[in-house]
Amino acid sequence: MATRLGLGLPQNQQYDIGRDVPDVARAAEDMGYDSLWVYERALFPVSTTQGLYGIEGMPWPENYRGVAHPLVCLALAATATHRVQLGTSVLVAPLHGPFQLAKALASLDAASDGRVVAGLGTGWSLDEYAAAGIRPFEERGRVMDEIIDVCRAVWGPDPVSYEGRLSKISSAVVAPKPARPIPILLAATNRTAQRRLVDKADGWIPVGLGADQLAAQWRALQDLAAEMGRIEPLKTVMRANAAYTAKAYDGPDRGPFQGNVDQIVEDLAAHAEVGVDEILIDVQGSVRDAEELKDVAAKVYTTARAAGV
Repeated sequence: MATRLGLGLPQNQQYDIGRDVPDVARAAEDMGYDSLWVYERALFPVSTTQGLYGIEGMPWPENYRGVAHPLVCLALAATATHRVQLGTSVLVAPLHGPFQLAKALASLDAASDGRVVAGLGTGWSLDEYAAAGIRPFEERGRVMDEIIDVCRAVWGPDPVSYEGRLSKISSAVVAPKPARPIPILLAATNRTAQRRLVDKADGWIPVGLGADQLAAQWRALQDLAAEMGRIEPLKTVMRANAAYTAKAYDGPDRGPFQGNVDQIVEDLAAHAEVGVDEILIDVQGSVRDAEELKDVAAKVYTTARAAGV
């Protein structure tokens, strides 16, 4: 069975969000993509001591200088499509109030006839946490736990009741309800987060940094699930951050998903063999505009399917 393929929507500063998001969404559905995805980057600090991913001295990429809100983009995509799933990979959940996030996701799922996939992460930017003002960065794990619990409560039957540190819901009707239980996927990179994933979530959203590394991470997560007595299978959606070039990349240090369409698909095939359910391909950062994004997306899709991915 072929791996499901998803496409990252155009959110970065070079795009006209109101025009390009529905245009690319509609085109991707027509091409045959199974899903459309967005990510979250709340701000771009002009001056910060914290580098990318919290690594000292690592600069933030220019693509992060203006990223449209993920749920606004998904709402635009929902109005332009009928079939594809609509996912976040990832939405930095602790930057949002738990109840309002649960309500927004439920509303979007109801409006799209049950197509939302909630891919959540805790993020790494101290500046984003300071700007959001929900809770300190150091409490992100506990906030994530509460967000998941609030979502499950709000999405469940009325009356809704919940008593937590951030949210207190006293026997209320909360509507609209999602069209079906919204899958929650987590980007778990450490043991604590992986235990949260196995205990509370429906699946995993890793970043593809090499097929061997992905395979090792997947085996470790499956072992942990067995150790914790989980019976339900974990859904897996891998993010492939692709750096597209028209020419082949012939350097000795070519990374995953870097190069022309054939090279990107070669890497997709290697990662698909690990056994993930779905691969999200995001090329928006390395193309000029929406027209080139659609062109590259079409070539990647047809080449991947021809290669059996």
